[in-house]
Amino acid sequence: MTIKLFTMGGTIDKDYFDALSEYQVVESILAEEIERVGVPLALDSESVCKKDSLEITDADRIKLRDCIAGCAQQRILVSHGTDTLVDTARFLASDKAMSDRRIVLFGAMRPLRFKDTDGLFNAAFALGALNTCDSGVYIAMSGQLFTPDQVQKNRDAGRFEQC
Repeated sequence: MTIKLFTMGGTIDKDYFDALSEYQVVESILAEEIERVGVPLALDSESVCKKDSLEITDADRIKLRDCIAGCAQQRILVSHGTDTLVDTARFLASDKAMSDRRIVLFGAMRPLRFKDTDGLFNAAFALGALNTCDSGVYIAMSGQLFTPDQVQKNRDAGRFEQC
């Protein structure tokens, strides 16, 4: 079974180049990192956009929805920036055409390329959720699985929590 991974950008895909630059969204290394740790799953990765989540628009969400609708896989992972991850999850959950799939969105508070990242943990947790959850749209963050209508980002605490 192949799992489809759509990448949207966000902190998980950011890198820092030197003292004079800012973080920038770069090419995702997520699929390679999952493979590197020996997860025995076939993962088909596709970039939808490479944006900070504060820059993601409704047009980007529509593009993601169309990509999901057009793919053959029923189990879908979406890496996404954390600031608007809930907005995108709610958008997908509101579309009845998504209800027959298992879709899990996740992100990271610190870039995947950093030693202290939470990105690989969140990706692994999201993969596990795909194997146990029912059809629908979910958010896997902070070691918990949420439905889009019952989660919020707590920026001060640096985690997602039930609302």
